[in-house]
Amino acid sequence: MGSSGKHSDTVLATVRSSAAATSSVAASWCRSALHHGLDPSAGRRTELRDGMALAQLREANGELLAAASPILDNLFGSVGRTGCCVILSDTDGVVLEARSGAGDAALFAAIGLTAGAEWSEAAEGTNGIGTCLVEQRPVTVLRGEHFASRNIGVSCMDAPVFDPEGHLVAALDVSSARADHGEAMATMIAALVQDAARQIERDFFCRRFAEARIVYAAEAPGRGTALLAVDRDDLVIGATRAARRQFQLDAAALTSPRPLADVLGTGAPTGFEDSERAVLRQALARSNGNVAAAARLLGIGRATMYRRMDRAGMGGMH
Repeated sequence: MGSSGKHSDTVLATVRSSAAATSSVAASWCRSALHHGLDPSAGRRTELRDGMALAQLREANGELLAAASPILDNLFGSVGRTGCCVILSDTDGVVLEARSGAGDAALFAAIGLTAGAEWSEAAEGTNGIGTCLVEQRPVTVLRGEHFASRNIGVSCMDAPVFDPEGHLVAALDVSSARADHGEAMATMIAALVQDAARQIERDFFCRRFAEARIVYAAEAPGRGTALLAVDRDDLVIGATRAARRQFQLDAAALTSPRPLADVLGTGAPTGFEDSERAVLRQALARSNGNVAAAARLLGIGRATMYRRMDRAGMGGMH
């Protein structure tokens, strides 16, 4: 029995055991076999999204690709000479972008690591791209940890990418088919992949809020960069996933913008010696749009509040 047959037997024995409770790889093998009904010994699927379908997917993800492409190039510049390919997939595991060296392109195409191929868990079982998308965390799947025997010649290092609203939007993958790339090399490459994914998120966020002021809040290990987008009146209109977690901002908090000082926990209502429009908008934000409450917050009468709003060009908010 060849190595592929032994691998299939190991996968199926693990699925029948209780190992899924203690191993993330075993849990993914169970999902692959029991939920998706896959066979670890099955041959490779060769279906690719055709040119038009792939073009539509790329167009739908155009904002992401604009932010990601330069970073994919930089990442490939770091790992390409070692025989690795760089992949960016959408949330269905479909490869949108692929970078590989001229000497390795045919090999990766034969493996299926090429534009238009699908690497979801439902299609390929346990693999870097698909398992990263399911678990929404950085994942390394070494050769024998793949579900399908056809994929055990590859090691995959992946990280999820989140959009400016904090939603999962892609998986960034570096894959290697070299037998001399062991666990130590995978660990080093995984760190590069995670850093590149965070760079994509930062550039994506800054592009989305190009007209706003970007405030750097913190770098949370394993969570990415906490960035806040602030309008001209110092109201927070956007936050990265890390910032949403750090400052407990949900979608409602950004639909009704709050003053930056309130989000950071550093300030109280300012006086009219500052920009009047900003002060008025911040008071209204703190009062959930209630003009009377905003006037009380500022220590002025309601009629004065309306006059100040008219003078600041905010008459339409009455």
